Amino acid sequence: MHTVVVGTSGVTASDVLAVARGGARIELSDQAVAALAASREIVDALAAKPDPVYGVSTGFGALATRHISPELRARLQRNIVRSHAAGMGPRVEREVVRALMFLRLKTVCSGRTGVRPEVAQTMADVLNAGITPVVHEYGSLGCSGDLAPLSHCALTLMGEGEAEGPDGSVRPAGELLAEHGIEPVELREKEGLALLNGTDGMLGMLIMALADLDVLYKSADVTAALTLEALLGTDKVLAPELHAIRPHPGQAASAANMLAVLKGSGLTGHHQGDAPRVQDAYSVRCAPQVAGAGRDTLAHARLVAERELAAAVDNPVVLPDGRVESNGNFHGAPVAYVLDFLAVAVADLGSIAERRTDRLLDKNRSHGLPPFLADDAGVDSGLMIAQYTQAALVSELKRLAVPASADSIPSSAMQEDHVSMGWSAARKLRTAVDNLARVIAIELYAAGRAVELREGLTPAPATRAVVEAAREAGVAGPGPDRHLAPDLAAAEAFVRDGRLVAAAETVTGPLN
Repeated sequence: MHTVVVGTSGVTASDVLAVARGGARIELSDQAVAALAASREIVDALAAKPDPVYGVSTGFGALATRHISPELRARLQRNIVRSHAAGMGPRVEREVVRALMFLRLKTVCSGRTGVRPEVAQTMADVLNAGITPVVHEYGSLGCSGDLAPLSHCALTLMGEGEAEGPDGSVRPAGELLAEHGIEPVELREKEGLALLNGTDGMLGMLIMALADLDVLYKSADVTAALTLEALLGTDKVLAPELHAIRPHPGQAASAANMLAVLKGSGLTGHHQGDAPRVQDAYSVRCAPQVAGAGRDTLAHARLVAERELAAAVDNPVVLPDGRVESNGNFHGAPVAYVLDFLAVAVADLGSIAERRTDRLLDKNRSHGLPPFLADDAGVDSGLMIAQYTQAALVSELKRLAVPASADSIPSSAMQEDHVSMGWSAARKLRTAVDNLARVIAIELYAAGRAVELREGLTPAPATRAVVEAAREAGVAGPGPDRHLAPDLAAAEAFVRDGRLVAAAETVTGPLN
C-alpha cells in the first residue's frame, strides 16, 4: 500500500490523487506534529487572556462581536460544526470527499491553524480506515471556502452524522469510528473553525479534473488524427514549421501528437483525388489550434493548483511570529476562475469533435463514405443517432461552460457579501469532463468504422493499433445495425481509462 507522508509543506497533486483515488495511507511527519504542537501553544496562550480573539474566544462571521466565556468555548466549536453541516441534495462522490479531507489535513499540518496534533491524527486515521463522511451536493458558496462540505467531514471526526464505511454501506459515524478503534475528537478553541475554512473541495476537484483532462486531450488528438485519415485529409497542415510561427506551446504539442499518430498513413494526402479540395474543413485543419488552446488553459490551471497546494488557507491564521490574524485567503476566486476556464475549453473541444463526427456521417462531405457509415443505408441507420447523442452532450457542455464564478450571492447578514461559487464551478466541471469523454468516444467509434470502410487504403500503424485495441475492448466495427448503447459504453471506457492513448503510444512512444 502506497503511503503519503504529510509534512508542513510539499504535498503534490500526485499525493492528492493517491489518497483520493488510490486509497493511499497517510502518515504525519515528525516535523508536522511539532509544528502542530507549537501553533497550538500560541492558541492556548491567547485563549487564556481576557482580550477577545476572533475564532478563539469570539463567535463567527456576523456573530463575531460576542466574546465567548471559557466554559462555553467547547460548546461553541461543536456548535459551529453541527450548524454548518447543512448540506442538501445527492451525495458527493467518495473520491471528492477523500480529496477534501486530505487537503484540509494538509493545511492543518502546516502549523498555521492552531489545531492540536491529536485532531490531525484522527483525520488521518479516518482516511486510513476507509471511512468517508456523507457530504451533499449543495451548501458551499466557495467563501469562506467550502464550509458545508467541510463541516460534514468535521462532524464525522466528532462521531456524529453519517459516513460510508469501507464496505460502501452508510451508517452512523460513531459506530464506524468505534469499529476501527478511533476516538471521536472533543474540539477546543479555534479547532472547529479551522476544520471548516478552506478551498479544499474545489481544489481537490480541480486536481482530479486536470488528471482526467490530461488523458482526454491526448485522446482527442488521436481521434482527430483518425478522422483526418478517414476523410482522406492532408497532414501537411501539421508540419512543425507551420506551428512554430505561431508559438503557442499547446498548439505545437497537439500538432506533434497528430503527426506522430499519422506517420506512415496510406490514407492521408488523397484530398486531390476524385473530389479535389484545396483545404480540409476547419474542424479537421484547425484541430491543433483548438486543442492547443485548451492545453495552454490546462497549463495555467495547473499553475494555480500548484500555488493553492502550497497555501495554508484558514481564518484566522497563526503566523510564524506568533500573531493570530484574520484574513481573506479562504476566498475561492483563484480556483473558481480556472475551473470555469476549463469548462469553456472542454466545451469547445467537444464541439469541434462533434463537427468532425458529423462530417464523417454526411455523404456530401465525407468524400466517398456511405451515408451515416451504414451497412445498407435506408435499411440501416448506421451511426445517425450516435451523432444525436454526441450533439446532445455538446449542447450540455455549452450550458456547463456558463461561468459560476461570475455570480455572487450575499450571505451571513451581508458579512460575506461577495462569494466565489467555486464549489459550483467544480461540480459542473466534473460533469463536463464526463461528457467530454463520451463525445470523444463517439468520434472514436465513427472514425474507427470509417477508416475500416476505406478498402484498399492502409491506415497509419498507430491508428491501426488504436482500432485493433478498440475492437479487442468490445467496440464493434462496421456491419449491419446493432444495439449501439453497449458499443458506445465500451468506447467510453476505452477512452476514459487511457487505453486509447496507450494503444497509440505502442507505436508513437509517449505523446505530449
